[in-house]
Order: sequence, then structure tokens, then C-alpha cells
Amino acid sequence: MAAAMAWLRRGAWSPARRCGLAAGRSYSGGGAYPSVSLTCPLPGVPKAVFAAAEGRERFETRVTVLENGLRVASQKKFGQFCTVGLLINSGSRHEAKYLSGISHFLEKLAFSSTARFGSKDEILLTLEKHGGICDCQASRDTIMYAVSADAKGLDTVVSLLADVALQPRLSDEEIEMTRTAIRFELEDLNMRPDPEPLLTEMIHAAAYRDNTVGLNRFCPVENTDKIDREVLHSYMRNYYTPDRMVLAGVGIEHEQLVECARRHLLGVEPVWGSGQTKDVDRSVAQYTGGIVKVEKDMSDVSLGPTPIPELTHIMIGLESCSFLEEDFIPFAVLNMMMGGGGSFSAGGPGKGMFTRLYLNVLNRHHWMYNATSYHHSYEDTGLLCIHASADPKQVREMVEIITREFILMAGAVGEVELERAKTQLKSMLMMNLESRPVIFEDVGRQVLATNTRKLPHELCALISQVKSADIKRVVTKMLHKKPAVAALGDLTDLPTYEHIQTALSSKDGRLPRMYRLFR
Repeated sequence: MAAAMAWLRRGAWSPARRCGLAAGRSYSGGGAYPSVSLTCPLPGVPKAVFAAAEGRERFETRVTVLENGLRVASQKKFGQFCTVGLLINSGSRHEAKYLSGISHFLEKLAFSSTARFGSKDEILLTLEKHGGICDCQASRDTIMYAVSADAKGLDTVVSLLADVALQPRLSDEEIEMTRTAIRFELEDLNMRPDPEPLLTEMIHAAAYRDNTVGLNRFCPVENTDKIDREVLHSYMRNYYTPDRMVLAGVGIEHEQLVECARRHLLGVEPVWGSGQTKDVDRSVAQYTGGIVKVEKDMSDVSLGPTPIPELTHIMIGLESCSFLEEDFIPFAVLNMMMGGGGSFSAGGPGKGMFTRLYLNVLNRHHWMYNATSYHHSYEDTGLLCIHASADPKQVREMVEIITREFILMAGAVGEVELERAKTQLKSMLMMNLESRPVIFEDVGRQVLATNTRKLPHELCALISQVKSADIKRVVTKMLHKKPAVAALGDLTDLPTYEHIQTALSSKDGRLPRMYRLFR
């Protein structure tokens, strides 16, 4: 005890000594200055307030339904800028009773002249005052008008969005320019080296023949001259209604967004009138399976000093499930586990080099140029497919390799590959949701479909719960469906649809043997 008291008296634990105030060092000019430790508060400086992790409720998506049925959803995010937009439950799947291609036209006509703005340039100049940019995207089930701008210009942005969606002029000149743009886009689509957009259209047409998501997303050439203002207004009268809309915002206060929505989207008379809606297509997707083939000379798709070789492209798909079902998460994990890509993809495990389509297909069969898994999911159905490409002479072997991979999905799933797929899926989810526009689209689409939103930590928890038995269960159910097949290029050696169906019903995924008298 006495020794301890003596140690204290020597100043070992005195506050002044601990903070370094007792030592008297001096400047080079001779003036003394105190030695101050960074662990002690500086004299005369206000107490620091440190950022702390706030409650989870701060990051929950808030949803308000206005009197006219319009849903307003917002998500807080730190930053000076915000992303705000209108998502409408409308798209190519709703065009069964109309001319195909209306959604494609509306996408191209977006942010053109309106009741308040004389031209697209006026809209862009208005947005520039708030550092803003705009975009419109039309998919099979949603049309999305979006603006990213300074949060201080929120009222201007919501006012502009209301005008663009509900008061477009659709002048004859704008419609004619849109026709020209669409014709050029369709021509470009058929000439592009990357056939993926075309194959996606073909696989949907094969899987859902002449219904809902199987309807063409792009305007057919023969319809470009038939679609005019009257046709567009007729469609918008039925589908551009408040109960089919969500005003979503990220990076703004919810009350402020609701107030702007009431001011600009409540009680507004659309340019096409407010008559009673009729002919609203509420059809549920009917999976049919089938094949769509396009014989095409691909030898001159990409000429030049390093031309792409002539390839035949095959896409085989099976019905999965909608994003509203519990099996959606196991299918997402399965898609990540299959992975794949091009034969020249570079990168480590994070780029999918340990996925099945790399290990079992691209690494073993050097002649294959591509093997990639895709999962398309909608409100009432889904489609898991594999796209592969190779030399036309090896089409039959390529198809058999893909059918075998489908059969192997129902086999044993290694613990390491499952954990890697789940970790990679969670990683991609969290990285994508760091982007404000991605959060905006996620909020808007989820609220449009379910009136609520699952937060990232909830989705990660669901991903973590996926077991190998879940993968086997969903694959076994999927393999009982008829396949959908899309084929593009030189199809001389393409197996028949019946043979592909037989392979997917077999135990090993092999195509029936063919015997020829003459070779």
C-alpha cells in the first residue's frame, strides 16, 4: 500500500501527467509549450459529437397511399442528390388487346414536349438548374420515368414527372421521329455481334407463346406506321391510372414527397381524359414451352482485323417461379451457383470463375465461346435459362452439354459451392444497393408489386437459410416442365425439340443416339 502511495506521489497516475500537461518542453525560440495528448479533450474546444449507428427504423421504406390510389414510397439516404420517379404497372405484357409495340413507343416518347414544356430541350434545361438527368425504361411489366437531381429541386422534379406522364403532347413530329428511331433500333438489333437481347425475346416467345410476358417487347416493323396518338391515348387511358402507379423517392424526406405528390398528382386531369377504364388485361402468364428458331448467316456479324468467328447461339429455359413465391430465393442462389460467362472473362472467385458453368463447361470444352445462366422473374411466373454459343458444327454436342448441366442441378450440391453462391449473391445484392438509382428501382418495383418492401438484411437472412435440399426440391419441380428453346444462326445440326425434351427427362441428360447410313 505504501509503495502504491509513493508511486502516485511521484506522479505516475496524476491526470496532469497522463494528459501531458506537466512536461515543459520549449519552442526553438525558447518559448515553452505544453505536451498535449490526443486522448484528452483540448482546452477551449467544444466537445465532439460522434456519429452513431441509428435504429433500423430510420432505414425502413415508408409508404403512403393517397386518396386516388397512388402509392408514395420513400427511402432515406445520405447525400445532396435524390432519385425520384414514377413506376407504372404497364408494359408489353398488357398489349394483347392492342397493337404490339406501344410500350416501346412510350419509352422513346418520354420526356418530350408536354402541356407546360414546349420541347425536350426545355425539360432538360429545367433539370439542369438542379443538376438533374432523366431517363425512361419500359420492360415487360413496368414503365419507369426517373429523375436524379439536387434534393432542393424536389417540387420541380415531381411537377415535371407528373407533366411528362399525364400531359404529354405526342405531336405528329415527335411520333414520326420515334418511328424512325425504332426502325433504326430494330435494324441495329439484328446486326449486333451480341445476340443476347434477341435471344431473350425469342426464349420468352417460346416459353409463353402469344401471351403476357411472351409478347414482343420491341415494336414489330409492320406496326411502326400504325401506332399514332389515338392508339397511345387509348392505351394510356386504361393503364396510366393512379392505382397502377408508385411515386418512389430515395434521398428525400417522406413528408415532403407526399406533399409534392398531393400538389401535382392528386386530382390532375390527364390529357386523354378521365373516362372509365376498360379492357384492362389481368391475364396470368401461361407457360407453354416450345421452340423458336431463326436461321441466320452469322459469318459477317463482326468483320475487321479481329473478326468474331461464326457462332450458333442456343438458349434453353425451364419455368421457375414468380418473385412473390418463397422458392424465388433458392432459384436466385441456384442461378448464382450456375453462373458462367464468356470464354474470355477474366477475374477470380468474385467474377464467378468457380461457378458450375465455368468449371464443368468452359474449362473442359475449349471450343465453347459462352455458357451463361439467366433468371427472369415476374409477378406470376419465372424462367431459368442457359445461353450457350459455339461453332455451328458442334451444336449437337453443345446442346447435350447444357441438358446434362440441367440434370446435374438436381444432383448433389457441395457445401462449399452452396456457401460460395450464397455469399456471392449477398455480396452482389449489397454492392448493387449502394447505388441510389438501384435503391430507387428496388423500392418502386417492390411497392408496385406488394405494397411493401423487404429490406436488404431480410433478404440476406433468407439467402442464408437456403439449404442444398431446397435447391434439389426446386430443380426437381422445374425439370417436370416442358423446355423452352431459342436457336439463332446456322441450325443444320440442331437436335429436334423432341430430342431436347427427351434429354431433359432422362437420368443423364444425354440426347437420343442418331444412326446414319451415310456420313
